[in-house]
Amino acid sequence: MADVSGSVERSSMVPGRGVAALALAMVAASVAVGGMGLGLSGPISSFAAAVCLVAALYGGFVIVADALDAPAQAKMPPPASSGAMLITDRCGTRINTNAAFDEMMADQGAANGSHGIGKSPQGAAALFALRSTAVRDGHAEGVLPDGTIVRVTSSGDRLVHLLERPTPGKAAPEVAFDTLVAAIPAPTAVTNQDGTILAANDDFRTVVGDGDRLEGLLALDRENFSRLAGRAMGTSQARLDAALKADPDRLLRLTAKRLVGDQLIVSVSDVTRQSALEAHMAQSQKMQAIGQLAGGIAHDFNNVLTAIIGFSDLLLQSHRPSDPAFRDIMNIKQSAQRAAGLVKQLLAFSRRQTLRPTVLNLNDVLADLSVMLDRLIGEPIRLEIHYGRDLWAVLADLSQLEQVIINLAVNARDAMPGGGRLTIRTSNVPGGSADLAEADAPQEDAVLVEIEDVGTGMPQHVLEKIFEPFFTTKATGEGTGLGLSTVYGIVKQTGGSLTVSSKEGAGTTFRVYLPRTAAAARVAVEAQPGDGGNVDLTGNATLVLAEDEEAIRTFAARALSAKGYQVLAAADGAEALKMFAEHGGKIDLLLTDVIMPELDGPSLVRTVRAERPDMKVIFMSGYADGASVDDLGSANFLAKPFTLKDLAEAVKRELGTAPATGVN
Repeated sequence: MADVSGSVERSSMVPGRGVAALALAMVAASVAVGGMGLGLSGPISSFAAAVCLVAALYGGFVIVADALDAPAQAKMPPPASSGAMLITDRCGTRINTNAAFDEMMADQGAANGSHGIGKSPQGAAALFALRSTAVRDGHAEGVLPDGTIVRVTSSGDRLVHLLERPTPGKAAPEVAFDTLVAAIPAPTAVTNQDGTILAANDDFRTVVGDGDRLEGLLALDRENFSRLAGRAMGTSQARLDAALKADPDRLLRLTAKRLVGDQLIVSVSDVTRQSALEAHMAQSQKMQAIGQLAGGIAHDFNNVLTAIIGFSDLLLQSHRPSDPAFRDIMNIKQSAQRAAGLVKQLLAFSRRQTLRPTVLNLNDVLADLSVMLDRLIGEPIRLEIHYGRDLWAVLADLSQLEQVIINLAVNARDAMPGGGRLTIRTSNVPGGSADLAEADAPQEDAVLVEIEDVGTGMPQHVLEKIFEPFFTTKATGEGTGLGLSTVYGIVKQTGGSLTVSSKEGAGTTFRVYLPRTAAAARVAVEAQPGDGGNVDLTGNATLVLAEDEEAIRTFAARALSAKGYQVLAAADGAEALKMFAEHGGKIDLLLTDVIMPELDGPSLVRTVRAERPDMKVIFMSGYADGASVDDLGSANFLAKPFTLKDLAEAVKRELGTAPATGVN
């Protein structure tokens, strides 16, 4: 072969024209998962070859150049061969061809408009593998997808390609798949459509294991892989997730694409953590949807129950205890109050209770609860409380926080029917030091309460559902399934997070993280119903009652009128404003719902107090869309459903206090 050193002009770098560029593009599209970049490492180790490969990524290589300079052609005579011959450098840039090759390319151009070999992604991959093998071993031969047999020989810095059409009855050589997958920096294999592994790189063997068939390495039957292969042969690529047989907790994602003939190139990525995060996100979205549904139902039920309880109180006032109907009316009222308790749990789960937060020390809360908890769990269970030192303060609703601890203690008690030990611990958790394996672990400073039992534990399928409302493992009639969902809602609405770990036969640990607060200790202003004893609940003040629910508005107006108050009833905030405009300074108190159409309660109060800063206000609602008492300004709060006595006491108490100061 004549010396052609320095005689080659670089071919035009047209994107998409170069075979090596096409090969790399095909491999990248096949094996890149989640934005993985493709870098090359493999048999082409010389510096010159590496430069060529980098160039391929940017411009592509042209096998048949659009034009060669005349001096270059003059310095290198056409190769003498009866078959089609192409000479390139190691980058694939054409140096020379013979007449047979030009005739073959002309025939291909007449057939499909192509002017080069290995133009398809599959052909580019096969040609890339052959050239890599030839650079490494000196010679390689194989077949392209269109049936062209290619033999590549390395001679110095040149590659000599001999091409021939397949002869009927003569077996064609196979593509060197081992070289192809070795050049891919990701776990990759070439398989048949039945899952037989034809070639695999070291990364694939490390992740998946050694074996001849995917069926033996993954929890994947032949039928499932056949479906994957069918989709890969008909589309750009197909995916399938399967667990690793050697480690069922690991989930691998197979991405398959047609390579050559009926062969597939299959990349594998570990998606165990990604799958867990996706499942956690789906569970969170489901819980949020259930919470929205529960909150909406609870809101409507609270209004209905307020009317039932209120009108029951009106009926009881007109009946003596000796009357036959008295007991029936009491049963109606008591049933409504029990229903109100269930609604309260639904609101807690949906995170739509109206909170009354105060600055708390969890050690003090547990100390106050310890006697009750000891009695609650019973003698067979030993209660151990470990108080953390120098515990940070938290901002939470005391009664709701007590409910969280009680519910978790009861849950632990039920998990230890034969007795055991219930351990409660408190500690400070600096930001970022929580267990990162827990999806809900906080990244800011928090105070941790751990409730640990040594009971029966829970399997994974139960753990996934324990916070869903009405889910319970107890026998019918032994539980409502709202205990843990209530805990979940309270903790989330408080701004905290909740995690759980459990193992069958070894017990369960709940971890409640509440955010640290630097707020100064204060006492929430609230109306405490039912503690008025036999005090005089009558009065003669004028008040505006704004309530969009007609039944509640009718009951409250009748009840307060019977106590001597002059009641101006309004169906919404806009109508209440008209009453203020008409009656001016005669109004002593505004009693308003929080959620109303057109103009809600807080907006109504701000408008009124712009003219009357001293106006006294009572908000009433069973559903304030997650509002805190602090967000409602200088006002009392009366939770629905309430009794006639609760309503009269709240009004009497508010009218007896000093006027509100400032505009909120």
